[in-house]
Amino acid sequence: MPRILVIEDDSSFRNVLVQMLEKAGHTVRSAEDGNKALEICPVFQPDVVLTDIIMPDKEGLETIQELLQLCPQMRIIAMSGGGRVGPDSYLPLAKKLGAKATLQKPFMRDELMAAISEVLESD
Repeated sequence: MPRILVIEDDSSFRNVLVQMLEKAGHTVRSAEDGNKALEICPVFQPDVVLTDIIMPDKEGLETIQELLQLCPQMRIIAMSGGGRVGPDSYLPLAKKLGAKATLQKPFMRDELMAAISEVLESD
């Protein structure tokens, strides 16, 4: 099963995502922000990164760019509830920066699993 790195500052939501993915059989690591993710990524070598966009310290858009500099083939799924502006502003930008898929919070388990399958099947 694919290895997945979850980057999410909301600890409750992060834990739900980790449990959901582990229950589906994935090996999962998590990080509360982009800085921690950049420490974990080279060691864990995830097949997919699921990252929030709005986070303190190192936010998702910057994290996407830095992850892709380290590993240009990284499969990234960006997720956002949008903060003050709404996800319509951030998610298209995440795609332009290299995210393979996006999810608008809140999303259902089936949407998450479909996005993971989609990015794993992409070149």
